[in-house]
Amino acid sequence: MNYKHIIVKPDYDKHIALIQLNRPKALNALCLELMIEIKDALTILDDDDSVRVIILTGNERAFAAGADIKQMAGKGAIDMLNIDQFTTWDKIKKTKKPLIAAVSGFALGGGHELVMHCDMVIASETAKFGQPEINIGVIPGAGGTQRLPRTVSKNVAMEMVLTGDFIDAQRAYEVGLVNKVVPVELYLSETVNVAKKIAEKSPIAVRMAKESVLQSFQSSLDDGLMFERKNFYMCFASEDQKEGMNAFVEKRKAVFKGK
Repeated sequence: MNYKHIIVKPDYDKHIALIQLNRPKALNALCLELMIEIKDALTILDDDDSVRVIILTGNERAFAAGADIKQMAGKGAIDMLNIDQFTTWDKIKKTKKPLIAAVSGFALGGGHELVMHCDMVIASETAKFGQPEINIGVIPGAGGTQRLPRTVSKNVAMEMVLTGDFIDAQRAYEVGLVNKVVPVELYLSETVNVAKKIAEKSPIAVRMAKESVLQSFQSSLDDGLMFERKNFYMCFASEDQKEGMNAFVEKRKAVFKGK
């Protein structure tokens, strides 16, 4: 997989793939071409049975410092409607495999929204998160006003969206935006450690679990419980369920094959 704006390593570690945003001079600003490349890479990796977990990262200075404003500054409403850039984001959201963000430096605007498309977030101590769109006369457009209050409190979301102020990694951890904060030299290796734990589990159970958790944000409790129950039953059609339960009874480590 050869791309202009990202680096893809399908075999970064056992069953773990890595996508690295690669526009360092622009602080990994999310131009349309880059987003299309991310979507295409995720589609390929999602269909690759050898990949069980995907890591999305930038570099130490920036995960992504926002959208590429130069591409939007001269556009009108109909121009933006015709570009329909958020269709790409919708496809990223549908990634079936666990997607973990490894964040260092700036994750702002669209960069922050891309982080929130991920299932888990490991941050370096230098990470800064924000929705500064209000400072240039617009609002978040890739889910910032919707995913953020579902992740943190309404008050924190309002603060970030209405003031445009950044929050540091420690506060992001305190408000539930990130899972873990580590020294900058460890943020990627720690993300790999988390990915390894997930990659050792049954890929089928992991997929069912991810689907069920995400469903909780789109349904009532009763409907969510019914969805969970169906996925629970579905697991019993897999060889992995038999292997996992037999290994537990036999007091050995399970070897899951994703079947």
